[in-house]
Amino acid sequence: MTIDTLQRRPRHEMSLQKRLAVHRALCPSKEIETKPIQKYGGDSQRVDCSWSQCFKNHYAQTHARHGFQLSHSLCQAALEQQTVSEASQDKKDWTAAEWSKVMFSDESKFCISFGNQGPRVWRKRGEAHNPRCLRSSVKFPQSVMVWGAMSSAGVGPLCFLRSKVNAAVYQEVLEHFRLPAADQLYGAADFIFQQDLAPAQSAKATSTWFKDHGIPVLNWPANSPDLNPIENLWGIVKRKMRYARPKNAEELKATIRATWALITPEQCHRPI
Repeated sequence: MTIDTLQRRPRHEMSLQKRLAVHRALCPSKEIETKPIQKYGGDSQRVDCSWSQCFKNHYAQTHARHGFQLSHSLCQAALEQQTVSEASQDKKDWTAAEWSKVMFSDESKFCISFGNQGPRVWRKRGEAHNPRCLRSSVKFPQSVMVWGAMSSAGVGPLCFLRSKVNAAVYQEVLEHFRLPAADQLYGAADFIFQQDLAPAQSAKATSTWFKDHGIPVLNWPANSPDLNPIENLWGIVKRKMRYARPKNAEELKATIRATWALITPEQCHRPI
Protein backbone atom coordinates (compact mmCIF):
# COMPACT_ATOMS: atom_id res chain seq x y z
CA MET A 1 0.00 0.00 0.00
CA THR A 2 1.40 3.40 -0.97
CA ILE A 3 1.20 6.60 1.00
CA ASP A 4 -1.00 8.14 -1.71
CA THR A 5 -3.50 5.33 -1.33
CA LEU A 6 -3.57 5.79 2.46
CA GLN A 7 -4.10 9.52 2.13
CA ARG A 8 -6.94 9.07 -0.33
CA ARG A 9 -8.77 6.64 1.96
CA PRO A 10 -11.88 8.26 3.46
CA ARG A 11 -11.99 8.91 7.15
CA HIS A 12 -14.81 6.42 7.83
CA GLU A 13 -12.85 3.68 6.02
CA MET A 14 -9.79 4.25 8.23
CA SER A 15 -11.90 3.76 11.36
CA LEU A 16 -12.92 0.24 10.34
CA GLN A 17 -9.70 -1.25 11.63
CA LYS A 18 -10.29 0.39 14.99
CA ARG A 19 -13.88 -0.85 15.03
CA LEU A 20 -12.70 -4.38 14.31
CA ALA A 21 -10.18 -4.21 17.16
CA VAL A 22 -12.80 -2.95 19.63
CA HIS A 23 -15.25 -5.60 18.44
CA ARG A 24 -12.72 -8.36 19.10
CA ALA A 25 -12.01 -6.91 22.56
CA LEU A 26 -15.71 -6.81 23.50
CA CYS A 27 -16.58 -10.20 22.02
CA PRO A 28 -13.44 -12.33 22.34
CA SER A 29 -15.37 -15.61 22.33
CA LYS A 30 -17.41 -14.80 19.22
CA GLU A 31 -16.11 -15.69 15.79
CA ILE A 32 -16.02 -12.53 13.70
CA GLU A 33 -16.70 -12.85 10.01
CA THR A 34 -15.00 -10.23 7.89
CA LYS A 35 -14.81 -9.53 4.17
CA PRO A 36 -12.20 -7.61 2.19
CA ILE A 37 -13.02 -4.23 0.72
CA GLN A 38 -11.88 -4.09 -2.90
CA LYS A 39 -12.18 -0.35 -3.35
CA TYR A 40 -8.65 0.44 -2.12
CA GLY A 41 -6.69 -2.63 -3.04
CA GLY A 42 -8.51 -5.22 -0.92
CA ASP A 43 -6.27 -4.88 2.14
CA SER A 44 -8.85 -3.44 4.57
CA GLN A 45 -11.66 -5.42 6.26
CA ARG A 46 -15.35 -4.84 7.02
CA VAL A 47 -17.14 -6.26 10.08
CA ASP A 48 -20.25 -8.15 9.03
CA CYS A 49 -21.94 -8.30 12.46
CA SER A 50 -23.96 -5.42 13.87
CA TRP A 51 -21.88 -2.78 15.62
CA SER A 52 -24.73 -1.69 17.92
CA GLN A 53 -25.58 -5.33 18.73
CA CYS A 54 -22.00 -5.86 19.85
CA PHE A 55 -22.27 -3.10 22.44
CA LYS A 56 -25.74 -4.26 23.53
CA ASN A 57 -24.41 -7.75 24.19
CA HIS A 58 -21.42 -6.38 26.06
CA TYR A 59 -23.51 -4.12 28.29
CA ALA A 60 -26.07 -6.86 28.91
CA GLN A 61 -23.36 -9.28 30.02
CA THR A 62 -21.72 -6.64 32.23
CA HIS A 63 -24.99 -5.70 33.96
CA ALA A 64 -26.01 -9.35 34.32
CA ARG A 65 -22.83 -10.04 36.28
CA HIS A 66 -23.95 -7.40 38.77
CA GLY A 67 -27.49 -8.75 39.07
CA PHE A 68 -29.24 -6.33 36.68
CA GLN A 69 -31.64 -7.22 33.90
CA LEU A 70 -33.19 -5.09 31.17
CA SER A 71 -36.89 -4.55 31.88
CA HIS A 72 -39.63 -2.13 30.91
CA SER A 73 -40.13 0.57 33.52
CA LEU A 74 -43.47 0.56 35.31
CA CYS A 75 -45.73 3.59 35.13
CA GLN A 76 -46.09 5.50 38.39
CA ALA A 77 -48.21 8.51 39.14
CA ALA A 78 -46.26 11.73 39.28
CA LEU A 79 -46.21 12.45 42.99
CA GLU A 80 -45.21 15.70 44.54
CA GLN A 81 -42.78 14.34 47.10
CA GLN A 82 -43.00 17.33 49.40
CA THR A 83 -46.81 17.23 49.40
CA VAL A 84 -46.90 13.48 50.03
CA SER A 85 -44.38 13.82 52.84
CA GLU A 86 -46.33 16.60 54.52
CA ALA A 87 -49.59 14.69 54.14
CA SER A 88 -48.19 11.47 55.61
CA GLN A 89 -45.84 12.59 58.39
CA ASP A 90 -48.52 14.06 60.63
CA LYS A 91 -50.84 11.05 60.15
CA LYS A 92 -48.49 8.09 60.37
CA ASP A 93 -49.19 7.75 64.10
CA TRP A 94 -52.96 8.15 63.87
CA THR A 95 -54.98 5.58 65.73
CA ALA A 96 -58.03 3.71 64.42
CA ALA A 97 -60.23 6.04 66.47
CA GLU A 98 -58.75 9.09 64.74
CA TRP A 99 -59.18 7.56 61.27
CA SER A 100 -62.78 6.71 62.14
CA LYS A 101 -63.50 10.45 62.20
CA VAL A 102 -62.64 10.76 58.50
CA MET A 103 -65.37 10.63 55.86
CA PHE A 104 -63.90 9.32 52.62
CA SER A 105 -65.44 10.19 49.25
CA ASP A 106 -64.80 9.36 45.62
CA GLU A 107 -66.43 8.77 42.22
CA SER A 108 -66.60 5.56 40.22
CA LYS A 109 -67.86 4.57 36.79
CA PHE A 110 -70.27 1.65 36.33
CA CYS A 111 -71.10 0.10 32.94
CA ILE A 112 -73.91 -2.21 31.94
CA SER A 113 -71.32 -4.56 30.44
CA PHE A 114 -68.41 -5.42 32.73
CA GLY A 115 -65.80 -6.35 30.14
CA ASN A 116 -65.27 -10.07 29.55
CA GLN A 117 -66.54 -11.08 32.97
CA GLY A 118 -69.78 -12.97 33.04
CA PRO A 119 -71.42 -16.24 34.01
CA ARG A 120 -69.76 -19.45 32.93
CA VAL A 121 -71.67 -22.09 30.99
CA TRP A 122 -71.37 -25.84 30.57
CA ARG A 123 -70.98 -26.67 26.90
CA LYS A 124 -69.74 -29.47 24.72
CA ARG A 125 -67.00 -29.25 22.14
CA GLY A 126 -68.15 -27.28 19.13
CA GLU A 127 -70.88 -25.40 21.05
CA ALA A 128 -68.89 -22.21 21.66
CA HIS A 129 -71.13 -20.25 19.26
CA ASN A 130 -74.36 -21.89 20.31
CA PRO A 131 -76.90 -19.14 21.13
CA ARG A 132 -77.56 -20.60 24.57
CA CYS A 133 -73.83 -20.31 25.35
CA LEU A 134 -73.49 -16.66 24.31
CA ARG A 135 -74.14 -13.44 26.17
CA SER A 136 -75.22 -10.18 24.64
CA SER A 137 -72.90 -7.19 24.37
CA VAL A 138 -72.88 -3.73 22.84
CA LYS A 139 -70.08 -1.67 21.35
CA PHE A 140 -70.70 1.39 23.52
CA PRO A 141 -72.46 0.21 26.69
CA GLN A 142 -74.42 2.64 28.80
CA SER A 143 -72.64 3.80 31.92
CA VAL A 144 -73.21 6.00 34.96
CA MET A 145 -70.84 7.97 37.16
CA VAL A 146 -71.51 7.63 40.88
CA TRP A 147 -70.33 9.71 43.83
CA GLY A 148 -70.35 8.15 47.26
CA ALA A 149 -69.05 8.61 50.79
CA MET A 150 -68.17 6.22 53.60
CA SER A 151 -66.64 6.05 57.05
CA SER A 152 -65.90 3.29 59.52
CA ALA A 153 -69.55 3.54 60.63
CA GLY A 154 -71.01 2.70 57.20
CA VAL A 155 -71.90 4.21 53.84
CA GLY A 156 -73.76 7.36 52.90
CA PRO A 157 -76.27 8.01 50.10
CA LEU A 158 -75.16 7.78 46.48
CA CYS A 159 -75.27 10.58 43.92
CA PHE A 160 -75.51 9.76 40.21
CA LEU A 161 -73.74 12.48 38.25
CA ARG A 162 -75.47 13.54 35.05
CA SER A 163 -72.89 15.91 33.61
CA LYS A 164 -69.23 16.79 33.77
CA VAL A 165 -68.29 17.75 37.31
CA ASN A 166 -67.14 21.34 37.69
CA ALA A 167 -66.94 23.44 40.83
CA ALA A 168 -70.63 24.42 40.73
CA VAL A 169 -71.85 20.84 40.20
CA TYR A 170 -69.56 19.54 42.93
CA GLN A 171 -70.88 22.08 45.41
CA GLU A 172 -74.42 20.92 44.67
CA VAL A 173 -73.31 17.36 45.39
CA LEU A 174 -71.82 18.48 48.69
CA GLU A 175 -74.96 20.40 49.59
CA HIS A 176 -77.51 17.70 48.79
CA PHE A 177 -75.55 14.49 49.46
CA ARG A 178 -72.47 15.14 51.58
CA LEU A 179 -74.32 16.99 54.34
CA PRO A 180 -77.00 14.26 54.63
CA ALA A 181 -74.23 11.64 54.66
CA ALA A 182 -72.52 13.46 57.52
CA ASP A 183 -75.74 13.59 59.50
CA GLN A 184 -76.30 9.89 58.87
CA LEU A 185 -72.78 8.74 59.78
CA TYR A 186 -71.73 11.20 62.49
CA GLY A 187 -74.80 13.01 63.73
CA ALA A 188 -73.62 16.02 65.74
CA ALA A 189 -70.07 14.66 66.19
CA ASP A 190 -67.06 16.31 64.56
CA PHE A 191 -65.52 14.76 61.47
CA ILE A 192 -62.94 15.44 58.75
CA PHE A 193 -63.81 15.28 55.07
CA GLN A 194 -61.51 13.61 52.54
CA GLN A 195 -61.50 14.27 48.78
CA ASP A 196 -59.06 13.50 45.97
CA LEU A 197 -58.46 17.13 44.96
CA ALA A 198 -59.67 16.95 41.38
CA PRO A 199 -59.91 20.36 39.67
CA ALA A 200 -63.52 20.83 40.81
CA GLN A 201 -62.57 19.86 44.36
CA SER A 202 -59.52 22.10 44.61
CA ALA A 203 -61.23 25.18 43.15
CA LYS A 204 -61.30 28.34 45.25
CA ALA A 205 -65.10 28.37 45.25
CA THR A 206 -65.13 24.85 46.71
CA SER A 207 -62.61 25.79 49.40
CA THR A 208 -64.80 28.76 50.28
CA TRP A 209 -67.82 26.44 50.57
CA PHE A 210 -66.02 24.27 53.13
CA LYS A 211 -64.92 27.32 55.12
CA ASP A 212 -68.42 28.76 55.14
CA HIS A 213 -69.83 25.45 56.45
CA GLY A 214 -67.02 24.99 58.98
CA ILE A 215 -65.96 21.58 57.63
CA PRO A 216 -62.26 20.65 57.92
CA VAL A 217 -60.75 18.93 54.88
CA LEU A 218 -58.08 16.24 55.16
CA ASN A 219 -54.73 17.19 53.64
CA TRP A 220 -54.55 14.76 50.72
CA PRO A 221 -52.04 14.82 47.81
CA ALA A 222 -53.55 15.55 44.40
CA ASN A 223 -51.69 12.84 42.43
CA SER A 224 -51.80 9.94 44.86
CA PRO A 225 -52.16 6.18 44.45
CA ASP A 226 -55.62 4.73 45.12
CA LEU A 227 -55.19 4.50 48.89
CA ASN A 228 -58.72 5.71 49.49
CA PRO A 229 -60.61 2.99 51.44
CA ILE A 230 -63.76 3.65 49.43
CA GLU A 231 -62.02 2.05 46.43
CA ASN A 232 -62.42 -1.28 48.26
CA LEU A 233 -66.16 -0.70 48.52
CA TRP A 234 -66.45 0.10 44.82
CA GLY A 235 -64.68 -3.18 44.16
CA ILE A 236 -67.10 -5.07 46.41
CA VAL A 237 -70.10 -3.58 44.61
CA LYS A 238 -68.74 -4.39 41.15
CA ARG A 239 -67.89 -7.97 42.13
CA LYS A 240 -71.40 -8.52 43.49
CA MET A 241 -72.86 -7.05 40.28
CA ARG A 242 -70.75 -9.31 38.08
CA TYR A 243 -73.66 -11.59 37.24
CA ALA A 244 -76.30 -8.86 37.12
CA ARG A 245 -77.70 -8.04 33.70
CA PRO A 246 -79.37 -4.62 33.79
CA LYS A 247 -80.97 -3.70 30.48
CA ASN A 248 -80.74 0.07 30.71
CA ALA A 249 -79.27 2.88 32.80
CA GLU A 250 -82.21 3.01 35.21
CA GLU A 251 -81.92 -0.70 36.01
CA LEU A 252 -78.18 -0.23 36.43
CA LYS A 253 -78.74 2.57 38.97
CA ALA A 254 -81.26 0.46 40.88
CA THR A 255 -78.80 -2.44 41.01
CA ILE A 256 -76.01 -0.17 42.26
CA ARG A 257 -78.23 1.29 45.00
CA ALA A 258 -79.36 -2.16 46.15
CA THR A 259 -75.83 -3.53 46.22
CA TRP A 260 -74.44 -0.43 47.95
CA ALA A 261 -77.08 -0.75 50.67
CA LEU A 262 -75.87 -4.29 51.45
CA ILE A 263 -72.42 -3.09 52.54
CA THR A 264 -72.05 -3.58 56.29
CA PRO A 265 -70.19 -1.37 58.81
CA GLU A 266 -67.71 -4.24 59.27
CA GLN A 267 -66.78 -4.07 55.58
CA CYS A 268 -66.29 -0.30 55.93
CA HIS A 269 -64.20 -0.56 59.08
CA ARG A 270 -61.87 -3.30 57.77
CA PRO A 271 -59.90 -1.23 55.17
CA ILE A 272 -59.63 1.75 57.52
